[in-house]
Amino acid sequence: MRVLLADSNHTVLHQTLKSAGFECDEFWDKSKEELISILPNYDALVLRSKFKITKQIIDACPNLKCIGRVGAGMENIDVEYARQKGIACVHAPEGNMDAVGEHALGMLLMFLNNIKKADEEVRKGIWVRAENRGFELKHMTIGIIGYGFMGSSFAQKLTGLGCVILAYDKYKSGFGNKYIKEAQMQEIFEKADIVSLHIPYNAETHYMANAQFIDNFKKPIYIINTARGKCLNTSDLVEKIKSGKVLGACLDVLEYETVSFESLDQTNFPEPFKYLIQSDKTILTPHIAGWTHDSNYKMSKVIAEKIIKALKGK
Repeated sequence: MRVLLADSNHTVLHQTLKSAGFECDEFWDKSKEELISILPNYDALVLRSKFKITKQIIDACPNLKCIGRVGAGMENIDVEYARQKGIACVHAPEGNMDAVGEHALGMLLMFLNNIKKADEEVRKGIWVRAENRGFELKHMTIGIIGYGFMGSSFAQKLTGLGCVILAYDKYKSGFGNKYIKEAQMQEIFEKADIVSLHIPYNAETHYMANAQFIDNFKKPIYIINTARGKCLNTSDLVEKIKSGKVLGACLDVLEYETVSFESLDQTNFPEPFKYLIQSDKTILTPHIAGWTHDSNYKMSKVIAEKIIKALKGK
């Protein structure tokens, strides 16, 4: 079995596959066209987000038996069509769920306690205390939208802080426990002080968090997005920050990212983005919530094991 590694990943990926008897080729620096030209010679492909796996690519690769994405989201792969062709599609949300949960919590605590602002002030010799008073999570209600690996990880990280946790998942039920209440969106709209998005990106979730969504909340809210940039309408978010309906936004992802997530599309930064980077109501990070040193290893290990299982079974 031959495996094409199209992106750089932790060495454990290559080592694990090689130990299982697979031949692995690393073509990290190839263009999309070069990769596509050689892909028909391989039984499996491993990538992060280098390019999209379309029907055309799948049809051109009759030997392909498995596609592995070292990450959680699968929106860059035509999964349905691949599976129709008998190609296993695997991903690794187990590998970075802890990283995402911790990052979401870190951004939220940073915002609520004015850590970014206070740090910048102290570095300038400004010692202001009363104006930097924060708010405790213990007295807040947090609504989690999407209760898969990421949403459940964030919920677990919150359980020791004493806040009320409401979780909604359109496609899951029966996951509530003494720490987390399974809720419908109406209850989240009525009670939440904070809403955190943990949903995959697809046609259904494109701009799911828009002006109407935000207006449904009874109280002014804080928004966390560690999912995908286009799950949140940035223009609507800015409008609601300006109006006071959104008290703050913690954004690890932006709709202006390139397909690979490796950079921002700098051809034309729109006005909403310019507002976000100048606002003191935002905490922004460059799509690194699930990108720790630990998750780099774990995701690579998980994908290697899943590919081995998929190919050994064929």
